[in-house]
Amino acid sequence: MSDPLTDIAADLYTGSLDDFVSARKERAAAADDRELATRIRALRKPSVAAWVVNVFARERAAQLGEALQLAQELREAQDDLDARALSQLGRDRRALTRRLAATAVELAEARGERVTASTQDAVQQTITAAFFDPDAAAAVASGRLIRELEPSGTFADIVDTLVGGGAPAPPDLPDAPVDEVTARRERRQRERALRDAEQILHRAEREAAATDRTLRDASLKVDELARRERELEKELESVRRDADHARADAAEAGGRQAELAQRVADAEDAVQEAQRALEGDQRS
Repeated sequence: MSDPLTDIAADLYTGSLDDFVSARKERAAAADDRELATRIRALRKPSVAAWVVNVFARERAAQLGEALQLAQELREAQDDLDARALSQLGRDRRALTRRLAATAVELAEARGERVTASTQDAVQQTITAAFFDPDAAAAVASGRLIRELEPSGTFADIVDTLVGGGAPAPPDLPDAPVDEVTARRERRQRERALRDAEQILHRAEREAAATDRTLRDASLKVDELARRERELEKELESVRRDADHARADAAEAGGRQAELAQRVADAEDAVQEAQRALEGDQRS
C-alpha cells in the first residue's frame, strides 16, 4: 500500500509554483490524519528548476523513461568503448539532455512560468545528473524533486533529502526486448571490430604511402646516378682519346727532338771544322 503523502507530494510538486504554499495548507487542512497533516506541512517548496523537472517528469513520463533507459544502457556499455567512441557518446548525451531540458522549459512556460537561462541550465544539469547516477535518476523520475542536482554529485546517501514525500522508488524504465539487447551488444561488438579494422587499414595505408614515397625518391636517385654515370663514361672516353693524341704527339715530338739534336751536333761540328780551317789559313 502506497504512502498517501507520496501522491499528495506529487500533486503539490507539479502544481502551480506560485500557489504551492496555499495548496500545501489546503491539503494539510483536508487530511483526516493529524500525523499526515503534519508531514504535508513539512513539505518544502521546490526550486524553480526542480519544479520544471517535476512537470516534465509527470507530463512526459514515457519520454523521460526511454531517455533514462538509454542512459543506463550507455553507462553499461561505455567500458567497452574506445576514446573516439566515448567522445561521440559524450556529444550525443549532451545533445539529448539539451533537447529534454528544452522540452521541460516549454512545458513550464506553457503553464505561464517564466524560465530564465540560468534556470534552464540548472534543468539541463539535473537531467545530466540523472543520466550518470541511478539514484539521481530515481529522484528525477519521481516528479517530487525539491532542488536541482549537480552532474558530478553522488546521491546514494542523500536521495531521500532530494525529494518530498519520502524516498523515491527506482524509475519504472521500459524493458528492452531480450533480442534487442542482444542485437545492441552484437552491434557494439561489430562496431568495435570495424573500428579496429579501420585503424589497421589506416596504419597500413600510411605505411604504404611512406613506402611509395621512399620508392619514388630511390627511383629518382637511381635515374640521376645512371644519367651521371653515362656522362662520366662519355667524359672518360673523351679523356682517353685526348690522352692517346697527347701520347702520339709526345712520341712525335720525341722523334723530332732527337733529329734536331743530331742536326745541332752536326752543325756544331761543321762550325768547329770551319773555325779550324780559318785558323790554318791565318797562320799561313
